[in-house]
Amino acid sequence: MTDAGSVRVAAPAKINCFLRILAKEESGYHQIETLYNAVDFCDEVELHRTERGVSVEVVGPSVGPDEENLAYRAAEALLESGGMTTGVHISLTKNIPVEAGLGGGSSDAGATLRALNVLLGEPFSADALLQIAGRLGADVPFFASGAGVALGWGRGERLLAIPGASVWPVLLALPSLQISTAEAYESLNVQECVAPASLALDALAQPDTLAELATNDFEASVFERHPELGALRDAMHDAGAATARLSGSGAALFGLFNDRAAADRARGALSASWADVRFVVTETMTSQPEPIPTLTSS
Repeated sequence: MTDAGSVRVAAPAKINCFLRILAKEESGYHQIETLYNAVDFCDEVELHRTERGVSVEVVGPSVGPDEENLAYRAAEALLESGGMTTGVHISLTKNIPVEAGLGGGSSDAGATLRALNVLLGEPFSADALLQIAGRLGADVPFFASGAGVALGWGRGERLLAIPGASVWPVLLALPSLQISTAEAYESLNVQECVAPASLALDALAQPDTLAELATNDFEASVFERHPELGALRDAMHDAGAATARLSGSGAALFGLFNDRAAADRARGALSASWADVRFVVTETMTSQPEPIPTLTSS
């Protein structure tokens, strides 16, 4: 018979083209409304079947103990949900910076869920994967969905994929600064419940509308504590971005550009003035990369 001996998949970063905080629950969690966009700046995940247990090997910046790694937790959760005794080894190459607001750990988890499902012969439905993802973290369901663009509500677990979205050239600004998501939420001052916006879904696929809608409710508190990030956002606007925003809770920022050449020019200009910031030109994705199995015969 033919079976998947291993599966590899690229795990993309995300930007939040808008991010609104609607309310704080009594539990301490915040209700949000956001537009997720996957971008072609990726970690690499490869899974190999083993006899038992979950193990992980990380190439790149440390992401803490194995048991706290979101890819490890995702594999463990999926195997437990299926009552499976087989094991898996995860090889994870980290390119997305940690605590940057780009969803690197969540993307690793979502990619692991999709890839492990393929490795096991796809015993889980798409809905079942989302249920598992929702227990792992707010952004994990988006990455587990495989969508390129999606509206998210609640804690990010309620999703609506947006088809036909335009591809934007994106300039990512990656400071060395790290901002804990938990600390960013603690610094928010949510005064009252805010109603979700009335959004025409087809308009979200249009570049001009997307640039007009772009906002991030974390910016006020984050820029107050880190004014250099506010200055960097303004510099990206001045360099020609149609819009520039903090991604998630930061510290990364992104600028959307009308064409790749303009993004490249901005990277050159900004790199000369912001020597301590890494700039990466990439683009939004209409869908996330599919897991690719390596087949073995037995």
